[in-house]
Amino acid sequence: MKTRLGCLSNKSDSCSDFSEFLPPQERSTRYLKLSNDVVTRWAESFDALLSNKYGMTAFRTFLKTEFSDENIEFWLACEDYKKIKSPAKMMSKANKIYKEFIDVHAPREVNIDHRTREETKQKLLEPTSNSLNEVQAKVYSLMEKDSFPRFIRSKIYQDLLNRSQMHCQRKSV
Repeated sequence: MKTRLGCLSNKSDSCSDFSEFLPPQERSTRYLKLSNDVVTRWAESFDALLSNKYGMTAFRTFLKTEFSDENIEFWLACEDYKKIKSPAKMMSKANKIYKEFIDVHAPREVNIDHRTREETKQKLLEPTSNSLNEVQAKVYSLMEKDSFPRFIRSKIYQDLLNRSQMHCQRKSV
């Protein structure tokens, strides 16, 4: 256990090569295509960060170093849940999300208050596409107000910003 935690803590703020965090099929120099404008925009808007594939990957990596990646995983699960049309699939996915993220004994429990947890539990008895909206909004707000500012100050983000600035300067020479 110590070895696993030590390995993660060593990566907590270092990011010499962003491609190491991408899936193997994307580990080319594609990250260099990130313009300075795109990386800078991430710092200005949490939505801009989450709507960019590389921004999402960088943020997810950062959350893993803080042992709070359950928040982004939950938010993504809710985004997938909203796309479901079949009531049977909706019920199945709702139960899976509840057991993994919302239940008091969930292995990846998100940090929500008791009232929200109980209201969500009731809503999921007869799930609709909106059943997780309130709890998803609370987790989003938590990430935006708490994790996002730390991400912007992190070495992971600062390295990406510096790399995009250097790449931009090389192009202009």
